[in-house]
Amino acid sequence: MASIRFGVVGTGKIADFTARAINQADSASLSSVASRRHTRAKEFACEHGIPNVHPDWRSLVEAEDSDAIYVASPTTSREEICFAALANHKHLLCEKPFLNTASVDKIAARAQSEGLAFMDATHFTHHPRTARIIQWEKKYLGPVNRIRSAFFASMMDRNNIRFDSHKEPTGAIGDIGWYNMRAIVEYMRPTGAIKAISGAIKRDSQTGTIISGAGLIEFASGQTSTFEFGYDSGVWQMDLDILGESGLIQLDDFVLDWRDSAAFYNPEYTPEFVVRRGLASPDKFEHQQVPIEQSQAVQMIEDFCRLLSPNNEVGRIQAIERARATQSLIDQYCLAVGVAV
Repeated sequence: MASIRFGVVGTGKIADFTARAINQADSASLSSVASRRHTRAKEFACEHGIPNVHPDWRSLVEAEDSDAIYVASPTTSREEICFAALANHKHLLCEKPFLNTASVDKIAARAQSEGLAFMDATHFTHHPRTARIIQWEKKYLGPVNRIRSAFFASMMDRNNIRFDSHKEPTGAIGDIGWYNMRAIVEYMRPTGAIKAISGAIKRDSQTGTIISGAGLIEFASGQTSTFEFGYDSGVWQMDLDILGESGLIQLDDFVLDWRDSAAFYNPEYTPEFVVRRGLASPDKFEHQQVPIEQSQAVQMIEDFCRLLSPNNEVGRIQAIERARATQSLIDQYCLAVGVAV
């Protein structure tokens, strides 16, 4: 497969990390970049060996020097950029969250009508451990009835874009809570509509930004999920419990694995998950290691490039369904806690 040329819109921290992943992927290369600050775009290009620097995102998506666009802009400007990229026949890898589910639907419908790929940039979905856990669920856990998750990151820098409600209107809900919701989508795959949803949020006293929250979702199937998330913690916590009828699977790094991710680099560590069954005491817990050859971010890029094959329509539909299901849970939680979407 020929190398897929990526144009990058945005030059923040996550764009920097994803650009590195694109450079490391066998199927991809960086071709162009644009940013709100042209000087920063030129610096970014030098850092990552990008040959083309465009004066703005419109010029980038209209140029013929890319096959796909990675959109790492603020949430409120994302839809416009996505539509422009699709209008110029560019495949889309897009940061989350989206404005709302209706926005996801509009972007997805346009991508499908143009025969283009559209995928959100959620790394852990593509980790080989995720597929292994799903296999273990089916073989050993039986039906998954409950998901408990906690994702906290120490990120109370009020100069960060996360604290600008004009650009990131749902604050920590869309930014951090996205992963709690994605865990529900990936590992529980609930059946039926939401029967009940409740929660609570906390706002920053200085900026009014939503900085943390907690919630409970009950589905018509009887499946439930409890979750917590936020910026206001002095520690990174990424705990996930998957409870089935016959056991429990646990992770303490379900978002960004300890080995090689956007926040951590411990190359000697092998990602794992822990299986508990019956009355097993800690000495009987089963530690299932999942060796990886490349980071989950690089695997995400490789998986996205495979979506570009015209024969991978099933994969494209699954990518859209994941994005829509996750955003839908975000929207319904927002409504439950009184946040407009």
